[in-house]
Amino acid sequence: MRRSRHSDETAADAESERGSAALEFIVGGVILLVPIVYLIVALGAIQSSALGVDAGARHVARTIASAPDRATADARADLVLAAVADEYGLDPGRVDVTVTCRPAGAECPAAGATVVVHLAASVPLPLVPPILGLDDMARIPVEAVAVQKVSRFWGTQ
Repeated sequence: MRRSRHSDETAADAESERGSAALEFIVGGVILLVPIVYLIVALGAIQSSALGVDAGARHVARTIASAPDRATADARADLVLAAVADEYGLDPGRVDVTVTCRPAGAECPAAGATVVVHLAASVPLPLVPPILGLDDMARIPVEAVAVQKVSRFWGTQ
């Protein structure tokens, strides 16, 4: 029985490739899966913080506009901001709140004015170690603005 040289080469090639497909799938899967999972976790953290900042700005604006006086507005706004930061996992020390009123130069808050609340925070990326300040450099800024009209009868109750 005579075998061709071509048949011997393909048999040797097939033997050398045996069992490597599983290893290739594992290595390829890990190389592709780990970055995709990290991206999903990071985007989830950013989305959560973005929703928290948006909710915080909206609720603080509503709280200030519906309060009967300035002292109550400040106290309620602080409570609302603390509750939102706790709910969404925001660092209260890294949340910046700016409250202004329109028209410009108006006392804030005032009857008939428009309250503008600007909330800004930064989101740390997951799994970034606090070595050499890497955790401070690997932060994504998120911000939101909310506008609420104050009643014409504000402060007269």
